[in-house]
Parts: sequence; C-alpha cells; structure tokens
Amino acid sequence: MHSVVVLALPGVVALELAIPFQVFATARAAGHRTPRLTADGRLYDVRIGAPQPSLGATASGGAAFALTGLEPLDVVDGADTVIVPASESAAPPPVRVLTALRAAHARGARIASICTGAYVLAAAGLLDGRRATTHWAHADELAARHPAVRVDPSVLFVDDGDLLTAAGVAAGLDLCLHLVRRDHGAAAAAYVARRTVMPPHREGGQAQYLPAADPADDGGRLAPTLTWMRAGLADDLQLADIARHAAMSTRTLVRRFREECGTTPLQWLIRQRVEHARELLETTTLPVEEVARRAGFRTSASLRQHFARRLGTSPLRYRQTFHWAPTQVPGRNSIGAWTT
Repeated sequence: MHSVVVLALPGVVALELAIPFQVFATARAAGHRTPRLTADGRLYDVRIGAPQPSLGATASGGAAFALTGLEPLDVVDGADTVIVPASESAAPPPVRVLTALRAAHARGARIASICTGAYVLAAAGLLDGRRATTHWAHADELAARHPAVRVDPSVLFVDDGDLLTAAGVAAGLDLCLHLVRRDHGAAAAAYVARRTVMPPHREGGQAQYLPAADPADDGGRLAPTLTWMRAGLADDLQLADIARHAAMSTRTLVRRFREECGTTPLQWLIRQRVEHARELLETTTLPVEEVARRAGFRTSASLRQHFARRLGTSPLRYRQTFHWAPTQVPGRNSIGAWTT
C-alpha cells in the first residue's frame, strides 16, 4: 500500500493538516473492482509524523489547540509520499526535519507542500532550480528568501514530478485530488471528490483569487493621468493619447510608467480593463459582450483571451464562481447574495 505521511510542525495549520489526511484516507479503489489493497479497498495508508509527540496547532482567527499522540519523525523514513502543510510558527524548521526531507527525496519519495509548507521544502534545498507555488500573499516573500526557486503565484498547484507544491488552504484539496488521479486514475479521484463534496477539478488558477489592485497605491507625477485612464477604459486609448494627457513624449511616458508602475502604459491599461471586467462580472448580469465593451476590450473574444492569459479562466466561469448580486428583502435594506 502507498504510504503517505503528513508532516506536522509546531504551529501547523489544522485545516491544511487535515486535508491530505481526509483525501487519502477517503480514496478507495474504483467500485472496489480493482485489486484490493485492503479489505475495504483503501488505496493509501495515511499517518501523521512530527518532530515531537505533541505540539500546538492553529486555526483561523488565531485559535490554538494541542495535538498529542503524534508518531515520531522517523515515520518519514518509510513513506512513499511526504506532505508538508503550512505552519504559522516563525521559527525555522528543525534541522532534523530538513534532513529527513532530503533523505526521503534522495531515496525516491514524492515530496509535496501546501501553502507556506513550501518554505520548508525550500529551506531543505529541494526546490532550488524548480518551479513552485505558495499562497499568493506569501509568494513574493518566498521568492525573496529563496531566489533559486522559480515561484509561480498564478496557479493552484505545481506538479514537478517528484516535487509538488500547492497554493493556500483549499488548493491543498486540488493537489491531493490530483495525486489520487495521478496514482489511480480519474474514477478514484471522482470518488473522493463526491465524498468531500467538491469538484474533481477546478478551472483556472490562483490569479483569479487575488484582490483587485488598490487605486490608492498609484502615486507620483502620473497619478492624474492614471485617474484619467481609469475613467476612459472603454475609450480607444493609444500611447500618443496617454502621452499627450501626461504632457510628455511617448519615450518619457514609457520610462515614467516603468519607474512608477513597474510596467508599460498599455499593459497597465489592460490590467485595469481586466479588473473592471471582473467587477462587472461579479456585480452585474450584463451580457459578456457588453462587459467586454464597457471594459474596453471591444469583443467578448478579446475579453476571453485576456482573462485566460491573466486569470487562467474564462469570463463565464469567473462569473459562475464570483457573481454577487444585491437582493431586496421586503421591509429591509438591500442585502447581498452570492450566486452560482
């Protein structure tokens, strides 16, 4: 039987510790018709290993509680897959944990992380020269701490063969389902998905969950021009038009944009148009073609192209996931309702 060890470190995030345990413990041979590995068709043996027999775990909102009766760290020695969930501890990972992960990887074990568990894999040197991800809020820090890691904050998870990393929290479900699918096929993964009441595969990447950029972040000499550009997203703005409003040459405009906004004028404009389209898709029932026109993309095909490139999903799927509309309750003020 495939042995999975979930590695609990001090301050482990309880949900991310439970996700792989739940998914792999739920996995069964499809219809119990494939050769049974146990009497009930289970496909994995799942255990929790830790550097000490008891440690603190955290939950959302700052709640904390103790985990006791944990198996010793050497349970990693026989694991086929080792998964490192996030931890909220500021202390560096224990050296013996890093040593155990290196040894497991060297003997051919599959190593995975959820959210900031990627920091542990990076500290062990396992991600050097490899593509990896983590929660979008921590991606910049991971890249700064470990410049040899090729951090991709736009995806839900990265499968790099023997090393896998997932974005934050729920992306751990996506990763673990992917591993079940990779090991035993779509039917086994679909069984787990039904049991956990989630889709077998989520469309799009992590980028669609990033909050919209705050216009207040834009400052400097270009601030009036940026405000003017936002007010005219539906207009056919050309580089010469923007330079004229900013009262500078196009060459100077491009240089100033790079200095103040970190990108080119037209790329900044596309980003703002995508953000406006996101808002319209979330808060209105306008047809996608009209959303595209109001956001300045002219056609729904152009909108779909930019959504796919920047968010990894389509406008329709984005609306299905994030649409929010006010509803009126008789005798009360308007309230909000999520729709799918």
